[in-house]
Amino acid sequence: MSSSFMGEGFTGRRGGGEGWPGGAVWDAMDQLRGQFDRKSGQRMGRGDVRAAVLALLAEKPMHGYQIIHEIEERSGGAWKPSPGSVYPTLQLLADEGFIVAEESNGRKTYSLTDEGRQVADAAADHPAPWEAQNGRDGARATALPRAGIDLAQAAAQVGRSGNPEQVKQAVAVLEEARRKLYAILAQD
Repeated sequence: MSSSFMGEGFTGRRGGGEGWPGGAVWDAMDQLRGQFDRKSGQRMGRGDVRAAVLALLAEKPMHGYQIIHEIEERSGGAWKPSPGSVYPTLQLLADEGFIVAEESNGRKTYSLTDEGRQVADAAADHPAPWEAQNGRDGARATALPRAGIDLAQAAAQVGRSGNPEQVKQAVAVLEEARRKLYAILAQD
């Protein structure tokens, strides 16, 4: 998102809308962004990183950034462990004899040892940490806030660029969307 799109030209601060008729839209967008940031920035425990690394290496050898990318991809973006959590975990697993590192072209590729494969196989009947992260609350944690932010951005754009008739139409669409959302909650 560019800062000019976020309203900096109107108030001099990112995301602001004070004094502008669409200021409430910016407030709503900031609330949604805050919910999304809290959910997507959720920290996972050290054991979750360990379990994720073992589960991924049970599939195939990988280097550290591949592991980070795979976890992010499989969690639908809800969890992206930092290199500061993945690389120490890799070192610990190597120290414990569960993985070995092979260096090629300046990059270490990690794979399971026989003992590491036994540990990974023993945990195979449990959901992978990214599945737990992206399970029942996955849509709540990622897709719904993202859709809300996209909607708020579109409404803000109409508020900035639209003529009075377009703004009136946009308000009607948003009111209808709000009614439909509450109707979803009212269903059995």
